[in-house]
Amino acid sequence: MESIRIIGVGSYAPEKILTNFDLEKIVDTSDEWIVKRTGVRERRIAEPDMATSDLAKEASLKALDMAGLNPEELDLIILATLTPDTCCPSGANWLQSKLGAKNAVSFDVTAACSGFIFGLSIAEQYLKTANIKTPWLLHPRS
Repeated sequence: MESIRIIGVGSYAPEKILTNFDLEKIVDTSDEWIVKRTGVRERRIAEPDMATSDLAKEASLKALDMAGLNPEELDLIILATLTPDTCCPSGANWLQSKLGAKNAVSFDVTAACSGFIFGLSIAEQYLKTANIKTPWLLHPRS
């Protein structure tokens, strides 16, 4: 068996930014208070009509490009998220459709912060034990 490796990565963040200074205008807080407790200075805000699968699609397209793959080559899509588009069908199913990954099996892993680690482990097991050659693991930060 060939070694297992990551051949492409991608990321995407919405353009709209909400800073701590913006929050100071609407709630009783300060940039200093928030940064001291969380380290957060700004957060990205998706438009109301943008779903998790839309964010994941943008990151996926970058990762596919880096890997030199097209969506039809994917065998498996694992979406690690606590905020899927819908519970049924799963966010991974929506992503599969948006990418046009017609040959992939897809499902979500909902394990909060550890979702990426669990998803990576699941992908590894599929590679070792099933007829999967090109799994896809997405972990949009939500």
